[in-house]
Amino acid sequence: MGIAAKITATAPKLLAVALGATAARVAFSAARGAVTDGAGRGRDPKLWNRTNHRGEPVTLLEGPAYAAGAAAALAVAPGVPRGLRTAAVGVAAGAGAFGVYDDLYGNGDRRGMRGHLKALTKGELTTGGVKIVGIGGAGLLAGALVRRGPGDTIVDKVLAGVVIAAAANAVNLFDLRPGRAIKAAAIAATPALLRDGVTPGAAAVRCAGLGAALALLPEDLEERAMLGDAGANALGAVLGTAAAASASRAGLVWRAAALTGVTLASEKVSFTKVIANTPPLRALDGLGRRA
Repeated sequence: MGIAAKITATAPKLLAVALGATAARVAFSAARGAVTDGAGRGRDPKLWNRTNHRGEPVTLLEGPAYAAGAAAALAVAPGVPRGLRTAAVGVAAGAGAFGVYDDLYGNGDRRGMRGHLKALTKGELTTGGVKIVGIGGAGLLAGALVRRGPGDTIVDKVLAGVVIAAAANAVNLFDLRPGRAIKAAAIAATPALLRDGVTPGAAAVRCAGLGAALALLPEDLEERAMLGDAGANALGAVLGTAAAASASRAGLVWRAAALTGVTLASEKVSFTKVIANTPPLRALDGLGRRA
């Protein structure tokens, strides 16, 4: 590929990154202002406060800011086909909304996918259960939108939906330490941006999603804010949508299997312990974080 062709191919990606970053910063600033200014207008700033692993207060506003910023950027990012754009905006907003609900009203009595599903079998609908059902449904709808090619079947649509929903959950599993979820998402998504064969629309979706996340990484690493379920689920869903849109059927199968495997492994294994006991992973996990 010549220099001119490389520039032509790269420019839309850089624009999508810039759009995502700008929209996320604007959304985060607006969210903080609304909560701070709303103390005397019926809003409770403490509603958005949580205690992190150090026992220090952080704000959850990073999550809805990511979801809103990513959705806004995806709505205008150039070169994204209508179906993919609708799917990406929908999962960013939907996963973010269900995540906010779980962040604000979840009581933590049930943990992990298994805990929430077990509660559902007993007729108990937890906030996590609402999120699982909601994001699962959003994923299936998005999968149907992005797999509408002449060779796509109902199997492709369902597999795409599984990839999107499972990706949303997978990124959330890493949101246990500052910056970890964003780093994990960036590592998982970047190779596709460097590989030939990825459609421009899917690349733009990835770039907008990553741009929004990276713009909020400083607050995350400095432990002033956290993605929470809202941001982590939305980030995973956006990247999952991009992957599902451009993958072959075999690609959908192995992505669905791998992401499901990550979810099942999390029920038995502590990712935090694995990272702490693996020097290269520990070094990467601590990069940019407070000592």
